[in-house]
Amino acid sequence: MGLLEGKVAIVTGAGNGLGEAYAKLFAQEGAAVVVNDLGGARDGTGADSSAAEKVVEEIARAGGRAVANGDDVSNVEGGRRILKAALDAYGRVDVLVNNAGILRDKTFANTSEADWDAVIKVHLKGAYCVSLPVWSWMKDNVVKGVIVMTSSTSGLYGNFGQSNYGAAKAGLYGFMRVLAIEGRKYGIRVWGLAPGAFTRMTSDLPGRRDGEPDPLSLPAAIAPGVLYMVSDLSGDRTGVVLGVSSRGVREIKMLQTKGFRPTAAWTAADVAAHADEVFFPEEPATARA
Repeated sequence: MGLLEGKVAIVTGAGNGLGEAYAKLFAQEGAAVVVNDLGGARDGTGADSSAAEKVVEEIARAGGRAVANGDDVSNVEGGRRILKAALDAYGRVDVLVNNAGILRDKTFANTSEADWDAVIKVHLKGAYCVSLPVWSWMKDNVVKGVIVMTSSTSGLYGNFGQSNYGAAKAGLYGFMRVLAIEGRKYGIRVWGLAPGAFTRMTSDLPGRRDGEPDPLSLPAAIAPGVLYMVSDLSGDRTGVVLGVSSRGVREIKMLQTKGFRPTAAWTAADVAAHADEVFFPEEPATARA
């Protein structure tokens, strides 16, 4: 019996790359899958349903169950229709992976309002638009489901030329943390994922343009981490960000120093005097990746 036998999973942005790998692995492990993908270009323009349909055909040929959905995650009605696709086909939903995303990388000074709005709308608002109906259905039907928000080290640590993307991904971290707290009452677990993979979104980034990619950076090598998150293997764990890349699998956590506690009125000079207590030791940027 597979790890997701009898479960129904929705994966957004599943027409290629990471989402495709999740959908195929979930189906292999017994889940019925809604393969959502608008079919647009990397920058979010255009639409083509063939990407999702192709993944569904491949899942069916392998003996799995899946349906295609081409709705836009970035509006509330699209989110409702994605849930409806799961309910119409399979009668329930147990897992949602918010994976859909686009890139419009530019330095901040060159980022237009349209570039900013488009990236925030797909990543951050998109996760809201799909999670809201799924969350409400799980809560109302007493389903102890799992929702995954796809964050990124670009949002958690920062990355040059990705102010819009980093802001969206950092927002997803905060979204995840709040839903994890609220979800405990209903048995709904919420995870954050920070994947590092070689996909069409990242294939032309500096350092990745030449040579063959590391096999451990391919989407199929990232998917087992997500399977762990949404399966019973992870128990009641929630509110956690899991980093999954060729560098390994590890929790990424927000920490604070011991700091100092003033005993009386204090000044900015006191912060400087207690800097060793207030701040973490500085690390090279490469140590964070």
